[in-house]
Amino acid sequence: MNAATRRGDQAARAANSGLVHDFGLLIKAATRLEQRIDTALRRECGISHTMLEVLIRLCRKPGEQVSQRRLAEDLTLTSGGITRLIDRMEEAGLVRRVPSPDDRRSILVEPTDHGRTVFPQAAAVHSHVVERYFVTPVARDDYPRLTGALSDINEALRDSTD
Repeated sequence: MNAATRRGDQAARAANSGLVHDFGLLIKAATRLEQRIDTALRRECGISHTMLEVLIRLCRKPGEQVSQRRLAEDLTLTSGGITRLIDRMEEAGLVRRVPSPDDRRSILVEPTDHGRTVFPQAAAVHSHVVERYFVTPVARDDYPRLTGALSDINEALRDSTD
């Protein structure tokens, strides 16, 4: 067996490994679920899934204002990405920017009345899609284990310094 054949065999073993396969399933499922949620939200509410994620953070506590920096961290977006997203949401009348009373360099974001009106409808659409494609396909007894495992993974990634 020549070196090229050995490298080809090694590459095939790596590409067909159980870990590669299992992680691929996770990514495909998450991507497809995200697409289903985004499509339903755009069709029924006129907003993207990412916009809903911003509204979730802004509507958790009435009257709360959240910094763009915190939103970017929560959504794992760059500062430029969150700026463009908030620009679009502001143009759609969903949020408004306000100066921080504590830090002149910081901009806070709050939902508008329109954003607070759109949010419950969008949350219901989101819940319906999640129930149908994330909860229902999993056996009732397995669901707590699934969400517990996802929480453990998230925690390990959050605490990691890699």
